Amino acid sequence: MRSAKVARKTAETEIEIQLGIDGTGKYKVDTPIGFLNHMLESFAKHGRFDLRVKAEGDVHVSHHHTVEDCGIVLGQAFLQALGDKRGIRRYGDATVPMDEALVLCALDFSGRGLFYYEDKGLRGKITDFDFELIWEFFKGFALESKCTLHIRVLEGKILHHVAEASFKAFSLALREAVTLIGGDIPSTKGTL
Repeated sequence: MRSAKVARKTAETEIEIQLGIDGTGKYKVDTPIGFLNHMLESFAKHGRFDLRVKAEGDVHVSHHHTVEDCGIVLGQAFLQALGDKRGIRRYGDATVPMDEALVLCALDFSGRGLFYYEDKGLRGKITDFDFELIWEFFKGFALESKCTLHIRVLEGKILHHVAEASFKAFSLALREAVTLIGGDIPSTKGTL
């Protein structure tokens, strides 16, 4: 089983993630941010990744550091679990509707951490969660996993629906990209 355990401790956060790529969607998520818990649980369930997250952070200051650092550590876990990426499909994409929201996600485990995002300028709060923090989560993931990640909100007004559709599209695209389809490294360069 492709798996990883990654921990990161800073003056702002302490995060530990255990990941099983070839899982069944079992999860145990414990962060001080209820909405982030909901998104990570949805991510694990729909991507069929086994995921354990334990996070503490300076949420009395802001949710920013904890959300961003969870993305960073999850990206590091995927990079570690994928190793040399031998046999993976490499590319994945998904478009997910959730009521009025429609979100497209496409990614490439290229070895180049890049992030492109468009949400039509949506801003606001989901309970006490700043909507724009999902951008920070996905950016942290893309840079640390060394994947090229595109997320585009095609439609949406209700921020909860847009955020949840984003995490679900991300999990489905990721599941497709990490699927094993062969035995060699999927690049004419011979490395990713």
